[in-house]
Amino acid sequence: MYKLLIDGRLVDGAGSMDVIDPALGEPFATCARADEAQLLEAIAAAKRAFPSWSARPHGERAALVRELAARCEAKLDELARLMTREQGKPLPQSIGEIAAGIHSMRYLSDLDLDPVIIRDDANEKIIEHRTPLGVVAAITPWNFPFGTLALKVASGLVTGNTVVAKPAPTTPLSALAMAELAADVFPPGVFNVIADNNDLGGILSSHPDIAKIAFTGSTATGKKVMLSGVDTLKRVTLELGGNDAAIILDDLDPAVAARKVFDAAMFNCGQVCVAAKRIYAPREMYDRLCEELAKLCSVAVVDSGLNQGTEIGPLQNRLQYEKVLGIIADAREHGTIVAGGHPLDRKGFFIAPTIVRDIPDNARLVREEQFGPVVPVLAYDDIDEAIARANDTDYGLAGSIWTSDPQRGEDIAMRIDSGTVWVNKYLDLPEDVPFGGVKQSGIGREKGLEGLHEYMQVKVVNVAKLPPVLT
Repeated sequence: MYKLLIDGRLVDGAGSMDVIDPALGEPFATCARADEAQLLEAIAAAKRAFPSWSARPHGERAALVRELAARCEAKLDELARLMTREQGKPLPQSIGEIAAGIHSMRYLSDLDLDPVIIRDDANEKIIEHRTPLGVVAAITPWNFPFGTLALKVASGLVTGNTVVAKPAPTTPLSALAMAELAADVFPPGVFNVIADNNDLGGILSSHPDIAKIAFTGSTATGKKVMLSGVDTLKRVTLELGGNDAAIILDDLDPAVAARKVFDAAMFNCGQVCVAAKRIYAPREMYDRLCEELAKLCSVAVVDSGLNQGTEIGPLQNRLQYEKVLGIIADAREHGTIVAGGHPLDRKGFFIAPTIVRDIPDNARLVREEQFGPVVPVLAYDDIDEAIARANDTDYGLAGSIWTSDPQRGEDIAMRIDSGTVWVNKYLDLPEDVPFGGVKQSGIGREKGLEGLHEYMQVKVVNVAKLPPVLT
């Protein structure tokens, strides 16, 4: 049974819980489940460990994070298969996610955190230091259970914070497997991992000894997390939901456009915060594009992520599966389903990739974040209209422009209200480029030096240079 990591020890939980394989809809493993007392023990351990850990030289902390990365790399194939079992994504995507998480740890360990001298002259010296905050709560989602954890843990630890991590209840094993590899890497209390049944998040995020919350998840839950930190004015980074628009311009071949936006919409079964969730196409290419997308749906291989050749796996959990089926039912009433639109007749949480056309802008599929393998295709008559409709949302995480004219795409991207806008690409999130949302898609940034600074606070030392005492 997979164990918790508390104060440097791998321990059983106060209880246990089954982990469901979404390709089968039934349990395949059991893991420890923490109770409130164990969570409080983990927080207390992290608080005790903070003074000595933060006092270590940056190079020493970074070396230990790199050691964890090396251990994960040695177990990459094993970790990837485990992730596919608990999350459902095709094995090549799991391998890619583990590799990206390892790269995050190494990249962040190599960043320079030296103080910055703002001014140093005959009269004064002003130095900007960045110091750690304290105990960081890293709360991670079920769609990318290893990559998001690796990013938050590495960011927290290399900057001198200690960490209490809580993975999503339906995908705890990737985090607990990392905990097992990390158990003897860091001093006791520096890195702790607890798993719960969705009952300890509020206690963790509101605890007075938590200095920062690094949360990735839904906007609704993100709002609760933000409220829980108000009393102690915790630092908060929120990477939340998106309803990302993909705008196809009239200078691109519909067949080329279809392949690109199909992949952008269906990667990880559409369970990506930055997936293409609304496709806008010029009216003159609308029919052709819908036909091309329907063809792609008909030949896509939907199967267990462990099977070779699988392109789209199952939804990760039953709750999301039922939500997506509800959105499809609503779309059937208001639009025209040209491909898919039904669950697959087999075990597990499989839904056929679905394309919906002729659907109004106020339909659920257009207004909500569907987070599944179903996407609306919407016609537009001029680009100003398309931009206005794309921006008519509470979300603002990402978006994409598809065109044979990159400069035209760049100009339009500047008019989209999103934290990231891609031109002729999607899901490109380099480690040195900050990522985050606007509006209700989040607060703060992750990745790059800007993301690392979110785990630190500025301390300015301002020194006046006085003349020596004359004798």
